Amino acid sequence: MLRTALPALLLCISGADAALASSSQWFDTDGARVRIVTTGQADADGKLTGILEIDLARGWKTYWRDPGDAGVPPIIDVSASTNVEGAAFDFPTPQRHDEGDYKWAGYDYPVALPVTFTMAAPGQPALIDAEVFLGICETICIPVKANLSLDPASDPDNADDAAVVAAALAALPGKAGDDFGVRPISEPGAQTIVLEARFPGDPASAELFIAGDEGYSFTAPKRTIEDGKVIFTTEVSLPARTGTGPGLHYTLATDAGSVSGLLPYF
Repeated sequence: MLRTALPALLLCISGADAALASSSQWFDTDGARVRIVTTGQADADGKLTGILEIDLARGWKTYWRDPGDAGVPPIIDVSASTNVEGAAFDFPTPQRHDEGDYKWAGYDYPVALPVTFTMAAPGQPALIDAEVFLGICETICIPVKANLSLDPASDPDNADDAAVVAAALAALPGKAGDDFGVRPISEPGAQTIVLEARFPGDPASAELFIAGDEGYSFTAPKRTIEDGKVIFTTEVSLPARTGTGPGLHYTLATDAGSVSGLLPYF
């Protein structure tokens, strides 16, 4: 059974990587090692593509953007960086794990999380000093804090790094659309959310992941097939105020592939 112990009782591991290269050195912890890899050059809009590479040992696990009943979602803080104003993760399709009392979404194999760094002043030098916080789990989850430093411009033509980043981007779910995605069919404000999924492939293969954000939380969606339609239902805990961001992230996984999209706030 996976469980997260009280913070005071957990081993919180931090590491500092002083090396300045277009990709960081590995940071080692129990059950895993992590590093940041970048393409080395930002585009004209100041967007630099990279990944957080999480090399898990056999039998260890880590979490999706919404861990479920218990766990630690990946977080990246670049406030100590030079000329970097933000960073945001993308996520490959997760797995649903049922550990009895705990149900969670994540990965039990080595995984690369694409990350987009935004430069404050495009075209100017930048140093990334990232503090990464994530959960690495065997039977007990260990909150891991790793400080990873790199100079994106120090090796901008590294073909190996570019290939690793490209492979991670290629592994992301596609973009949801009318013929492959989900849409809500329940009334706004309902505590039981009903969604219709449309996709090619076997209806029995579909799995839906919805990430809570801005005070929203969801139970694991349950799939039924009604009049030839694939329906998911989930219970939602609503915040006091409707969310103000772009929407709620979801991933729909099927035997015909996976897509990610945004649901409106309920």
